Amino acid sequence: MTEAETPSLYLDLVAPSGRVYSGEVAMVVLPVSTGEVGILPRHAPFVGQLSIGRLRALTVDGDWLNFAVAEGFVKVQFGKVTVLADAAERAEAIDVERAQRSIERALHRLEMYHTGTVPEDDHVDPFREQLAIKRARNRIKVAGTV
Repeated sequence: MTEAETPSLYLDLVAPSGRVYSGEVAMVVLPVSTGEVGILPRHAPFVGQLSIGRLRALTVDGDWLNFAVAEGFVKVQFGKVTVLADAAERAEAIDVERAQRSIERALHRLEMYHTGTVPEDDHVDPFREQLAIKRARNRIKVAGTV
């Protein structure tokens, strides 16, 4: 097989804010509910539940792209990897200070919830706050891979 015939994958990473990445890649490694899954060309059809974590894509030029992703779904079919994520961001674009502030805000809101000091006009959902902490910590971790 010549270099021109080397199979590749097409990655389409989409979040509610829009398309985060779209292009040919040699490999995708992504977090799913059961662990990490590596996708190579000619992978069998696959549908999985995306988890909070780092999505890595090896470009056809041999460079790794890193993305922080949140929950969602992944579908692999006909040489295309489609990732629909609740949130996705390139590692280079992550604002670490903003992520740190998100953690501090969520921890403060959890403290108010546990001490019963939530203002009457506010509602604190502990599950949502824990999720915000996980997402922000993941963003900080992925930003460190740049």
